[in-house]
Amino acid sequence: MKFLMLGSGTSTGVPRIGEDWGACDPNEPRNRRSRVSIIVENDAGQRVLVDTSPDLRNQLLTNRIDRVDAVLWTHDHADHCHGIDDLRVMRYSRSNALPGLARAPVMASLKRRFDYIFEGQHGYPTLIDIKPVENVRMVAGFGLAAVEMPHGPTTSTGYRFDADGVSLVYATDYSEITDGMLECFDGADVIISDCLRRDPHPSHATVNMAVDLAKQCRARKLVLTHLDKSMDYRTLCDEAPKHVTVGFDGLEMKI
Repeated sequence: MKFLMLGSGTSTGVPRIGEDWGACDPNEPRNRRSRVSIIVENDAGQRVLVDTSPDLRNQLLTNRIDRVDAVLWTHDHADHCHGIDDLRVMRYSRSNALPGLARAPVMASLKRRFDYIFEGQHGYPTLIDIKPVENVRMVAGFGLAAVEMPHGPTTSTGYRFDADGVSLVYATDYSEITDGMLECFDGADVIISDCLRRDPHPSHATVNMAVDLAKQCRARKLVLTHLDKSMDYRTLCDEAPKHVTVGFDGLEMKI
Protein backbone atom coordinates (compact mmCIF):
# COMPACT_ATOMS: atom_id res chain seq x y z
CA MET A 1 0.00 0.00 0.00
CA LYS A 2 1.03 3.57 -0.59
CA PHE A 3 -0.54 7.00 -0.38
CA LEU A 4 -0.27 10.21 -2.37
CA MET A 5 -0.94 13.45 -0.52
CA LEU A 6 -2.76 15.60 -3.05
CA GLY A 7 -3.16 18.55 -0.69
CA SER A 8 -1.76 19.37 2.76
CA GLY A 9 -3.16 22.81 3.61
CA THR A 10 -5.90 24.30 5.69
CA SER A 11 -9.21 25.66 4.39
CA THR A 12 -7.64 28.84 2.99
CA GLY A 13 -4.49 27.13 1.68
CA VAL A 14 -0.97 28.52 1.85
CA PRO A 15 -0.40 31.24 0.86
CA ARG A 16 -3.72 32.83 1.60
CA ILE A 17 -5.17 35.10 -1.07
CA GLY A 18 -3.14 38.31 -0.98
CA GLU A 19 0.20 36.47 -0.90
CA ASP A 20 -0.11 36.02 2.86
CA TRP A 21 2.52 33.39 3.70
CA GLY A 22 2.46 33.98 7.46
CA ALA A 23 5.56 32.34 8.96
CA CYS A 24 6.09 30.14 5.87
CA ASP A 25 9.11 30.79 3.66
CA PRO A 26 7.77 31.49 0.13
CA ASN A 27 11.03 30.17 -1.34
CA GLU A 28 10.35 26.68 0.06
CA PRO A 29 8.12 24.87 -2.50
CA ARG A 30 6.72 22.54 0.16
CA ASN A 31 5.13 25.53 1.90
CA ARG A 32 2.73 26.01 -1.02
CA ARG A 33 -0.28 24.02 0.17
CA SER A 34 -3.56 23.27 -1.52
CA ARG A 35 -6.60 22.00 0.36
CA VAL A 36 -6.38 18.53 1.91
CA SER A 37 -7.06 15.34 0.00
CA ILE A 38 -5.27 12.01 -0.42
CA ILE A 39 -5.26 8.95 -2.64
CA VAL A 40 -4.61 5.54 -1.09
CA GLU A 41 -3.46 2.80 -3.49
CA ASN A 42 -2.97 -0.91 -2.87
CA ASP A 43 -0.44 -3.19 -4.53
CA ALA A 44 -3.06 -4.26 -7.09
CA GLY A 45 -3.35 -0.65 -8.26
CA GLN A 46 -6.81 0.04 -6.81
CA ARG A 47 -7.20 3.64 -5.67
CA VAL A 48 -9.42 5.33 -3.11
CA LEU A 49 -9.75 9.12 -3.06
CA VAL A 50 -10.51 10.71 0.30
CA ASP A 51 -12.26 14.09 0.00
CA THR A 52 -12.82 16.25 -3.06
CA SER A 53 -11.07 19.52 -2.30
CA PRO A 54 -11.73 22.74 -4.25
CA ASP A 55 -8.26 22.23 -5.74
CA LEU A 56 -8.98 18.69 -6.97
CA ARG A 57 -8.67 19.32 -10.71
CA ASN A 58 -5.19 20.83 -10.40
CA GLN A 59 -4.15 18.16 -7.89
CA LEU A 60 -5.14 15.34 -10.24
CA LEU A 61 -3.52 16.98 -13.26
CA THR A 62 -0.29 17.70 -11.37
CA ASN A 63 -0.02 14.09 -10.22
CA ARG A 64 -1.30 12.56 -13.50
CA ILE A 65 -4.19 10.77 -11.83
CA ASP A 66 -7.03 9.97 -14.24
CA ARG A 67 -8.79 7.17 -12.35
CA VAL A 68 -9.94 6.25 -8.87
CA ASP A 69 -12.03 3.25 -7.86
CA ALA A 70 -13.97 4.85 -5.00
CA VAL A 71 -14.31 8.17 -3.21
CA LEU A 72 -14.83 8.78 0.52
CA TRP A 73 -15.68 11.96 2.40
CA THR A 74 -14.61 12.88 5.91
CA HIS A 75 -17.23 15.63 6.28
CA ASP A 76 -19.09 18.27 4.30
CA HIS A 77 -17.05 21.42 4.90
CA ALA A 78 -16.23 23.34 1.72
CA ASP A 79 -12.51 22.58 1.73
CA HIS A 80 -13.29 18.86 1.73
CA CYS A 81 -16.11 18.59 -0.80
CA HIS A 82 -16.41 21.55 -3.17
CA GLY A 83 -14.28 19.92 -5.87
CA ILE A 84 -16.81 17.13 -6.31
CA ASP A 85 -17.77 18.20 -9.84
CA ASP A 86 -14.22 17.48 -11.03
CA LEU A 87 -15.04 13.76 -10.80
CA ARG A 88 -17.30 14.09 -13.87
CA VAL A 89 -14.44 13.30 -16.23
CA MET A 90 -13.71 10.02 -14.43
CA ARG A 91 -17.31 8.94 -15.03
CA TYR A 92 -16.85 9.18 -18.81
CA SER A 93 -14.60 6.11 -18.92
CA ARG A 94 -16.83 4.01 -16.65
CA SER A 95 -19.88 1.91 -17.44
CA ASN A 96 -21.39 2.74 -14.06
CA ALA A 97 -21.32 5.42 -11.39
CA LEU A 98 -18.26 5.84 -9.19
CA PRO A 99 -18.77 4.25 -5.74
CA GLY A 100 -18.90 6.80 -2.92
CA LEU A 101 -19.05 6.49 0.87
CA ALA A 102 -19.75 8.91 3.71
CA ARG A 103 -21.49 8.90 7.07
CA ALA A 104 -25.26 9.18 6.66
CA PRO A 105 -25.55 12.87 7.71
CA VAL A 106 -22.70 13.85 5.37
CA MET A 107 -24.25 11.85 2.54
CA ALA A 108 -27.57 13.66 3.04
CA SER A 109 -25.83 17.05 3.03
CA LEU A 110 -23.92 16.29 -0.17
CA LYS A 111 -27.09 15.10 -1.88
CA ARG A 112 -28.90 18.33 -0.98
CA ARG A 113 -26.09 20.54 -2.22
CA PHE A 114 -24.99 18.58 -5.29
CA ASP A 115 -28.15 16.70 -6.27
CA TYR A 116 -27.23 16.38 -9.96
CA ILE A 117 -24.08 14.46 -9.02
CA PHE A 118 -26.03 11.69 -7.34
CA GLU A 119 -29.28 11.60 -9.32
CA GLY A 120 -28.39 12.44 -12.91
CA GLN A 121 -30.34 15.17 -14.70
CA HIS A 122 -31.19 16.39 -18.20
CA GLY A 123 -29.85 13.28 -19.89
CA TYR A 124 -26.61 13.20 -17.91
CA PRO A 125 -25.83 10.01 -15.99
CA THR A 126 -25.47 9.67 -12.24
CA LEU A 127 -21.83 10.38 -11.43
CA ILE A 128 -21.51 8.88 -7.95
CA ASP A 129 -23.42 6.04 -6.30
CA ILE A 130 -23.08 7.10 -2.67
CA LYS A 131 -23.88 4.87 0.28
CA PRO A 132 -23.58 5.26 4.07
CA VAL A 133 -20.19 4.12 5.33
CA GLU A 134 -21.38 3.04 8.77
CA ASN A 135 -21.68 -0.68 7.98
CA VAL A 136 -19.13 -0.97 5.14
CA ARG A 137 -16.05 -3.09 5.84
CA MET A 138 -14.48 -3.32 2.36
CA VAL A 139 -13.99 -0.80 -0.44
CA ALA A 140 -12.01 -1.20 -3.68
CA GLY A 141 -9.84 -3.99 -2.28
CA PHE A 142 -9.20 -2.32 1.09
CA GLY A 143 -10.39 -3.34 4.51
CA LEU A 144 -12.14 -0.25 5.87
CA ALA A 145 -13.05 1.05 9.30
CA ALA A 146 -14.61 4.43 10.04
CA VAL A 147 -14.94 6.36 13.28
CA GLU A 148 -16.69 9.61 14.14
CA MET A 149 -14.34 12.30 15.48
CA PRO A 150 -15.15 15.59 17.28
CA HIS A 151 -14.51 18.59 15.02
CA GLY A 152 -15.40 21.58 17.16
CA PRO A 153 -19.21 21.92 17.09
CA THR A 154 -19.55 19.25 14.41
CA THR A 155 -17.88 15.94 13.53
CA SER A 156 -15.55 14.45 10.95
CA THR A 157 -14.84 10.85 9.96
CA GLY A 158 -11.52 9.13 10.50
CA TYR A 159 -10.69 6.20 8.22
CA ARG A 160 -8.48 3.15 8.62
CA PHE A 161 -7.36 1.28 5.50
CA ASP A 162 -5.92 -2.25 5.64
CA ALA A 163 -4.32 -3.91 2.61
CA ASP A 164 -1.18 -5.82 1.64
CA GLY A 165 -0.43 -6.64 5.28
CA VAL A 166 -0.20 -3.00 6.42
CA SER A 167 -2.54 -0.32 7.72
CA LEU A 168 -3.00 3.41 7.18
CA VAL A 169 -5.11 5.85 9.17
CA TYR A 170 -6.36 9.17 7.80
CA ALA A 171 -7.56 11.41 10.63
CA THR A 172 -8.05 15.00 9.60
CA ASP A 173 -10.21 17.70 11.18
CA TYR A 174 -10.51 16.55 14.79
CA SER A 175 -10.34 18.53 18.01
CA GLU A 176 -10.31 15.77 20.64
CA ILE A 177 -8.91 12.25 20.93
CA THR A 178 -11.68 9.82 21.84
CA ASP A 179 -11.71 6.21 22.99
CA GLY A 180 -13.38 5.28 19.70
CA MET A 181 -10.51 6.79 17.74
CA LEU A 182 -7.92 4.96 19.84
CA GLU A 183 -9.72 1.67 19.34
CA CYS A 184 -10.10 2.13 15.58
CA PHE A 185 -6.55 3.37 14.99
CA ASP A 186 -4.68 1.08 17.38
CA GLY A 187 -1.61 -0.57 15.90
CA ALA A 188 -1.75 1.27 12.57
CA ASP A 189 1.53 1.39 10.69
CA VAL A 190 1.05 5.00 9.59
CA ILE A 191 -1.26 7.73 10.86
CA ILE A 192 -1.85 10.82 8.74
CA SER A 193 -3.10 13.40 11.21
CA ASP A 194 -4.66 16.82 11.31
CA CYS A 195 -2.08 19.33 12.58
CA LEU A 196 -3.32 22.85 11.99
CA ARG A 197 -0.86 24.73 14.18
CA ARG A 198 1.07 24.65 17.48
CA ASP A 199 -1.40 26.67 19.56
CA PRO A 200 -4.78 25.25 20.62
CA HIS A 201 -7.67 25.58 18.18
CA PRO A 202 -11.37 24.89 18.85
CA SER A 203 -11.84 22.64 15.81
CA HIS A 204 -8.44 21.22 14.90
CA ALA A 205 -5.54 19.23 16.29
CA THR A 206 -2.21 20.73 17.28
CA VAL A 207 1.28 19.28 16.90
CA ASN A 208 1.19 17.88 20.42
CA MET A 209 -2.23 16.29 19.88
CA ALA A 210 -1.09 14.60 16.67
CA VAL A 211 2.05 13.23 18.34
CA ASP A 212 -0.02 12.05 21.30
CA LEU A 213 -2.51 10.28 19.03
CA ALA A 214 0.26 8.39 17.26
CA LYS A 215 1.87 7.45 20.58
CA GLN A 216 -1.35 6.17 22.13
CA CYS A 217 -2.13 4.16 18.99
CA ARG A 218 1.41 2.71 18.83
CA ALA A 219 1.80 3.89 15.24
CA ARG A 220 5.15 3.32 13.57
CA LYS A 221 5.04 6.63 11.68
CA LEU A 222 3.10 9.90 11.88
CA VAL A 223 2.51 12.21 8.92
CA LEU A 224 1.22 15.75 9.52
CA THR A 225 -1.35 17.45 7.27
CA HIS A 226 -3.92 20.29 7.24
CA LEU A 227 -1.12 22.76 8.02
CA ASP A 228 -1.76 26.50 8.22
CA LYS A 229 0.44 29.49 7.42
CA SER A 230 2.18 29.37 10.83
CA MET A 231 3.71 25.97 10.02
CA ASP A 232 6.88 26.57 8.03
CA TYR A 233 7.99 23.29 6.48
CA ARG A 234 11.69 23.35 7.37
CA THR A 235 11.12 24.74 10.85
CA LEU A 236 8.58 22.02 11.56
CA CYS A 237 10.92 19.35 10.21
CA ASP A 238 13.63 20.54 12.59
CA GLU A 239 11.23 20.40 15.54
CA ALA A 240 9.60 17.06 14.76
CA PRO A 241 10.68 13.71 16.28
CA LYS A 242 12.33 11.21 13.93
CA HIS A 243 9.18 9.16 13.40
CA VAL A 244 7.24 12.24 12.23
CA THR A 245 7.05 13.33 8.59
CA VAL A 246 5.81 16.79 7.70
CA GLY A 247 3.34 16.38 4.86
CA PHE A 248 3.39 18.42 1.67
CA ASP A 249 1.54 18.49 -1.63
CA GLY A 250 2.78 15.61 -3.77
CA LEU A 251 4.22 13.54 -0.92
CA GLU A 252 4.13 9.85 -1.86
CA MET A 253 4.93 7.19 0.72
CA LYS A 254 5.11 3.42 0.56
CA ILE A 255 3.89 1.85 3.78
